[in-house]
Amino acid sequence: MGKENFKLIANNKKARFDYFIEDTYEAGISLHGTEVKSMRMGKCSIKESFIRIENGEVYIYGMHISPYEKGNIFNKDPLRIKKLLLHKYEINKLSGKTTVQGYTIVPLQVYLKGSLVKVQIGLAKGKKIYDKRQDIAKKDQRREAEKDFKVKNL
Repeated sequence: MGKENFKLIANNKKARFDYFIEDTYEAGISLHGTEVKSMRMGKCSIKESFIRIENGEVYIYGMHISPYEKGNIFNKDPLRIKKLLLHKYEINKLSGKTTVQGYTIVPLQVYLKGSLVKVQIGLAKGKKIYDKRQDIAKKDQRREAEKDFKVKNL
């Protein structure tokens, strides 16, 4: 991802905590006019969302886009199912992997790339409880090291 015209709209930190991300893909998203305006204002949440492949097409469920306040009758349902735009070979690859036990597809972040709204999705495998404990321990260790470094440099 280049840094030119990149603006993060929503990030899913919980996905990286709950899953091992094996592979990432960039997908376009099919939106209506007022949804795009609302996205530009940063009114989007992907915390509770998930992705499914149905009839050779990829859909995102539970992605909340707040209604645009000046949109009146043109506003769509905030939780409607949205289609993700991927190449056919990427969809085939993802559907082949998700048939394997334990794999799922999760949205990682939503961002503006130039004038387009993109979703970064990840092929993920679920973590066990002990894996999560290791992540928490690493995070605490890093935090302590940063704290020590800060105290020494005062």
